[in-house]
Amino acid sequence: MSAPLNLVNLERVHKAHGTTVILDDVSLGVAAGERIGVVGRNGGGKSTLLGVLTGTQEPDSGRVTRRSDLAMGVLDQTGTLPPGTTVRDVVLPPSRFAAEHEWAGDAAVRSVLTGLELDRIGLDSPVAPMSGGERRRVALAAQLIRPLDLLVLDEPTNHLDVEGVAWLAEYVKARTGGLIVVTHDRWFLDEVSTTTWEVADGSVHAYEGGYSAYTLARAERSRIANVTEERRLNLVRKELAWLRRGPPARTSKPKFRIEAAQALIADEPPARDTMALAGFAARRLGKTVYDVEDVTFTVRGRGDDADDPAGPADPDGPRERTLFRDLTWHVGPGDRIGVVGVNGAGKTSLLKLLVGEAQPDAGRVVVGQTVSAAYLSQHVTELDPRQRVLEAVQDVARIAKIGNQEISASTLAERFGFAANRQWTPVGDLSGGERRRLQLLRLLMAEPNVLLLDEPTNDLDIDTLTALEDLLDSFPGTVLVVSHDRYFVDRVCDSVVALMGDGSLAALPGGVEEYLRRRAAGEAALPGSGTAAPVGRSSAPAHSAADSRAARKEASRLERRMLKLDADEKKLHEQLAAAATDYGKAAELDAQLKALQAEKEQVETDWLAAAEVADA
Repeated sequence: MSAPLNLVNLERVHKAHGTTVILDDVSLGVAAGERIGVVGRNGGGKSTLLGVLTGTQEPDSGRVTRRSDLAMGVLDQTGTLPPGTTVRDVVLPPSRFAAEHEWAGDAAVRSVLTGLELDRIGLDSPVAPMSGGERRRVALAAQLIRPLDLLVLDEPTNHLDVEGVAWLAEYVKARTGGLIVVTHDRWFLDEVSTTTWEVADGSVHAYEGGYSAYTLARAERSRIANVTEERRLNLVRKELAWLRRGPPARTSKPKFRIEAAQALIADEPPARDTMALAGFAARRLGKTVYDVEDVTFTVRGRGDDADDPAGPADPDGPRERTLFRDLTWHVGPGDRIGVVGVNGAGKTSLLKLLVGEAQPDAGRVVVGQTVSAAYLSQHVTELDPRQRVLEAVQDVARIAKIGNQEISASTLAERFGFAANRQWTPVGDLSGGERRRLQLLRLLMAEPNVLLLDEPTNDLDIDTLTALEDLLDSFPGTVLVVSHDRYFVDRVCDSVVALMGDGSLAALPGGVEEYLRRRAAGEAALPGSGTAAPVGRSSAPAHSAADSRAARKEASRLERRMLKLDADEKKLHEQLAAAATDYGKAAELDAQLKALQAEKEQVETDWLAAAEVADA
């Protein structure tokens, strides 16, 4: 069977901006049906690579060839839409859909309109007054409904909530055409990518699989690159000798790869000590961080959150929406909570209530006396454009203590992607993403004991996200994160809550997955849509106070049992490793391990059920 004909080919392409080489002698191809995720540092050349692939930029040398009949669609980061048009004009142009029944009978088109919430915005809404997020969703929808051989998307998950990101992943996986996507959303990369390209130092390195496979392969490449020249050459000689020995020896190749992977995993730093951090946080913060008591909060206008739509514009003027009704919530010392919810449910407003930028209409927000909060908003307006990057950081502090680490302003700036020469750049010359990184850096230098982060992953590349996650692992305080980035929420937070769109807040023992299940079941309403449950679905049964107390007691018992099972599982793994040559003993230990894992799975299921009753 012949290899599929490539849709696009790059042959020895060179591209530079001034004296900076972006692509150096790059050769690659995009095959039909291939789904490629593109990663790399901000400014590393991802957008330039897309420009060369799509033809919006010409290479300085080399050749770019495209299939003659190639149908290609591109979503760039500008979000530019034709002036004087409506959503219908852009997404459902008369040139393609002469009558409404032509698209109304197309399930794929209806799925796009619903998945990107354009049915809520309104097909006849003009695009000119829309927010940046709404315009971007319109531009994305216009590309998704087209029958394309190749779809090129630059940061498509920006301004989508977790449900929208999950929908988009399923949609692009079901497409038959090729896909190239630049995104910092690692969950999305893992879901959709069959190949990952890393753009770095003028080169493009290709890895098979999604983000997880790429991470492992990159770590292995780095490990090999760091050995001595003698060892490196010895590894090459062994590999060549193995190849020369012929097919019978090739059965050992997978084993070699597995052992390399296991060695990398063994070198992984231990997970954060949640109990120790919580204890330290309690000593810094006391018992109270935030107590939200019977809060009702109403806003006027289309949406409370940046770029969060609350429906079509009202011709009679702004309308009132009650975001929270009798909301009660406790945030304690050391809590690490992810906040999710449908667009417009009030995630940003919730953070603003906590930090005092908004006041409730009823009820109160109690703030602990020792709370020193740092709030990262979605808009960076606090920076002096005349200052240099390092000066803006050192204005806050020259040395910061984060956990048990003392970090200088310059070192922390490097971790956040500001190389030594970039630290003397005027703030006014920074991009939007760089300004956001700088503001986050300044917040951490102030050594707060509470962090409130509103979409902190926007405009951050994956390496910077990893650096931020590593720092937060040792942060001895309370962390509240509003984010659509599932990978970041899972990595940083110990619990997840959801604003359900009906004025309530729900704890989610099952995390983002539970939230998506409940949304699919109709348990979370769209803002202003009234009741959450669909017609014919009964509401969840009420639980008495006694039931809740008993459930909390049972959940605590099950938590202790899970900790014991975790310890027993670790011991069994160690015993299995020690008994590797004793087949009888190994078989006995393996049977014990399987029984323990089955019990562990059941205990986790029981804990989830008990936690649901306890939180009801």
